[in-house]
Amino acid sequence: MCARYWTEESPELRPIVEEMRRSPLVRKWQNTTAVKEYGEIRPTDVVPVIAPNRTGSRAVYPMKWGYAGKSILMNARSETAAEKPTFREDWARHRCIVPASWYFEWEHRIGNDGKKYTGDKYMIQPQGSSVTWLCGLYRIEDGLPHFVVLTREPGDQIRFIHDRMPLIMPENLINEWIRPDVKPEELLPYALTDMMFEKAVKP
Repeated sequence: MCARYWTEESPELRPIVEEMRRSPLVRKWQNTTAVKEYGEIRPTDVVPVIAPNRTGSRAVYPMKWGYAGKSILMNARSETAAEKPTFREDWARHRCIVPASWYFEWEHRIGNDGKKYTGDKYMIQPQGSSVTWLCGLYRIEDGLPHFVVLTREPGDQIRFIHDRMPLIMPENLINEWIRPDVKPEELLPYALTDMMFEKAVKP
């Protein structure tokens, strides 16, 4: 599960934010909500997201985190997205990359009474990387783009924290992931699971 992530004002992410600022969609979003560039990102925030433009080339757009429904859908399981009516078309043709410095996850513990409890908050990112390229899906709602983050089984190092983690691509496969003519199933074996983590400092 992915319900929070962080974007640092870094040399790697700054050009992505600057490209988003040039999108005409920024003004449309600002009529109803602020566009968030850096800091802790939560569902319903509007943030920079990488997706193909009309010619199929890589571009950056402001998108809102969450599909509308009975409740906000912020995640989609990569194992079943191709079968679910809500995500099926987007899995096939509307894929995106959500750039982050790291994502947050809360440790899920089972107490002696058998109930689940929330433990420490962790910052997690791929080993040897300063950017975490989260895989997502997107669609248009009321004329504006919305996205969800895809999840998968966790890597062994972080399984003690949670039984899910975001689907994360290496940087060299970003352009492949967002291409509508690529079958996403063929890229899943390259997803990153070797993570480094530390407890988030409490304010």
